Amino acid sequence: MQSMVPKRVFLTKGVGRHKYQLKSFEEALRKAGVAQQNLVQVSSILPPKCKIISREKGLAELTPGGICFCVMARSDTNEHGRLVASSVGIAVPKDARKWGYLSEVHGHGMNQTEAADLSEDLAAGMLGTTLGLDVDPDKAWSEKEQVYKSSGLIIRTSNVTQAARGQKDLWTTTVAIAMFLFD
Repeated sequence: MQSMVPKRVFLTKGVGRHKYQLKSFEEALRKAGVAQQNLVQVSSILPPKCKIISREKGLAELTPGGICFCVMARSDTNEHGRLVASSVGIAVPKDARKWGYLSEVHGHGMNQTEAADLSEDLAAGMLGTTLGLDVDPDKAWSEKEQVYKSSGLIIRTSNVTQAARGQKDLWTTTVAIAMFLFD
């Protein structure tokens, strides 16, 4: 039986626009390169020793119709001018035997930078608490990031983020996705 613990993960994103919400979502998945997959959303754990690979390498390993586990952030609007953003943040512990965290941010009114910072902040915060780090939640992400990284316990944080503005008479959908791969 195949192990249900992913060995690799890649990050991807997309934006779609269409008259119908479902088609807008499908277009966003197409831009992300994963519309041909059967996506199963899971929660926020990055397995121990899970290697982060490039989007290109990850997409090349997908088989149309395959069941793929992912962490997905999605945001939709049909309001002209409304800002939507989707972001997945990732926090990787220094000790590869420990698990990391992924976080999803789905937002209205947030720009690319705000959504990206929030998703990294959330992922690092969840990992930090499991590692015993006590960081003031009211500090700005840039300050917390320095505390997390200087602790020597968190080696890396990053994100994948897609933001867009709604257009007249169209649905706009943003997606940010961490796709898991098995050996």
